[in-house]
Parts: sequence; C-alpha cells; structure tokens
Amino acid sequence: MPPPWNDLQMSGHHRNCIDQQEAFNRPNQHSNKMPPKAVKGEYIETDTGNKISRRSMIHGTQHIILGGKTVIQAEAVIRGDLYRASSSSSSSSSAPDGQASSSSSSAHAPSVAISVGRYSYISKQAILRPPSRLHRGVLSFFPLKIGDHVFVGERAVVEAATVGNHVHIGRDVVIGSMAILKDFAYVLDGAIVAPGMVVPSWCVVGGAPARIVGEVGEGYGVEGAEGGMARERYRLVGRG
Repeated sequence: MPPPWNDLQMSGHHRNCIDQQEAFNRPNQHSNKMPPKAVKGEYIETDTGNKISRRSMIHGTQHIILGGKTVIQAEAVIRGDLYRASSSSSSSSSAPDGQASSSSSSAHAPSVAISVGRYSYISKQAILRPPSRLHRGVLSFFPLKIGDHVFVGERAVVEAATVGNHVHIGRDVVIGSMAILKDFAYVLDGAIVAPGMVVPSWCVVGGAPARIVGEVGEGYGVEGAEGGMARERYRLVGRG
C-alpha cells in the first residue's frame, strides 16, 4: 500500500488565499529591481506524479491515498474528512501492559477514507464520498476504494464501496452508497446506480435506476487493459 497522501495539506482555495496574503504583506521597497513573480500553474504535481488542480476542494488529506499519476480537476470535491474512527484506542486501555504500546501506536495511524489507484481521472465538479450505513441508530462511514485507470465524469457523485480497475463513470452519474463496480464496468451518462447494486465486469449500465443495457465493446471506448487512454489523458493535463 502506498504511503498516505500528505503532499498537499490544504485545498487549492486555501493555498491561493495564503499566496495572496503573502503578496499583500510583502514590502514594496526596491520593487523596481525585483524580478516578476512566476505565475503558478493550474496544477500541483506531487512526488508520485499526481496532478491536483489548485481549485479543487479536498478535505481530510491525511485520510486520502492517491496511488500516483492521478488527476483531480477543478472544483472536484474529495471528502476524506468522512472517515470511520478507529476503535483501537478503547481496546488499548484494557490490553496488558506489554501490548499497550502497540495498540496506542495503531490508534494514531490515520484511517483511510478514500483510496484512488494509478492513472485515475476525477473530472470537474465530481464528488467522491465514502459510503455510509446506519447501524443501531449511528451513521458509520466505510472506505471508498477506487482502482487503477478509472475515469469519473463531470458532476458525477460516487459513494461506492469499491470501484474496480478500468472503470468508466459518465457525466452526471450517481453511484449509490455501498455499490460495487467491478473491473471494466461502464456507466452511461446520467445513470443512477442504486445503493448496494453490483455491476458485473464488462457490463454497460444506464438509466434511472440503472440496469444492464449491454456489454462493453469497442464502440464504448473502454479504458483498455493496457490503460492507453488513461495514460494519454494524464499526459495532456497541464499542457495549456
């Protein structure tokens, strides 16, 4: 498992506010001799090659894992702050003295709310939220796991439990809580996948509520086993 994504500790909006405040407070003496400030690009690129728009809205970064080469577009919302609190802290108090240190150390490890694999693409205004379930009157959140080479279209809302590899999620799609999209699934634009629904591999679903309408073929432009489309999409991001 890759290390937690801590490259970006604040959203692009907050970074822009800080940049503007620093520029405002900087003394303007000898300004005629100072070189012009370099214009920052639209995307922040992390050590593992993730490209995150400065205008995206990302919450709870310590609970988010990006596998690398992932793109997050402007106004996308990632809700890493909706995570399931670990119960190991309570168990540490009842553990023997010799085990207390190991239990307490695991309690400090951040819970993973959302993990996204390599070469995945989160489009503008898309929303990723961990799925939730009501249990004994308490709303609990569960991890959202997204695989490699996954495309999430504009304004899509994803609350699935699992999204497999090479999955295409179209524009304005709603993926209900705890749904499962298996490898190479294709969700048509505007579809509403019911909570808990399982979409089999190589199936095309559409409609509201969504149902299987076909099988993935060449006409649907599936992401592909080699991920060629995803790699090309990643390469073009940030090139003006």
